Amino acid sequence: MSNASSIRCLITAGPTREFIDPVRFISNPSTGKMGFALAEAAVDAGWTVDLVAGPVGLEEPDGAILYPVVTAEEMYHQVDALFDACDILIMTAAVSDFRPIKSFDRKQKKEDASLTIECERTIDILKTVTERKVHQTVVGFAAETNDVESYARQKLESKRLDWIVANEVGTSGAGFAADTNEVLLIGADGSFKQIGPASKNAIAIELISVFAQR
Repeated sequence: MSNASSIRCLITAGPTREFIDPVRFISNPSTGKMGFALAEAAVDAGWTVDLVAGPVGLEEPDGAILYPVVTAEEMYHQVDALFDACDILIMTAAVSDFRPIKSFDRKQKKEDASLTIECERTIDILKTVTERKVHQTVVGFAAETNDVESYARQKLESKRLDWIVANEVGTSGAGFAADTNEVLLIGADGSFKQIGPASKNAIAIELISVFAQR
């Protein structure tokens, strides 16, 4: 990477929502706290930061440019538009893997609605953009409930990532919605580092420091 003042960083954060009808959607518990902490740490490091965020209840980080989105498709188009200009992509967003094949313009009444929802996969944003990476460093995140390191290493290789940050979700005091986390940082160069348990802000500062050194 170039010097800190010229590094352009693209970060995604939070969940996406895939609507069944105007009042119901498929989503996940992500709050965006980790992604926003990384944006703050990157700004503090002197980087230019573009932050693409799904629906979250967080204040816009000072110094970052915020691009609000809702669905996986919207997030993809925004990331696609910003990717070529960035030096590093940090994909912390918890993108919904599925969306209803059919969504309704009006609220479906409970007594009339089908109890079966047919879904299709959403676009794999990370894999799609890394297929055309040239100079970019790409960092993925893996939230797993079991076999965390094994699944993270598979994702690291299959999506051509430079780094992956993996953590176990569903445990008390870490992961989704918590203010603290504990992660494994695994590099394509064979590096391996455990960070935390610590606040998400502290973990973000350490991660940005590691990426800056490389």
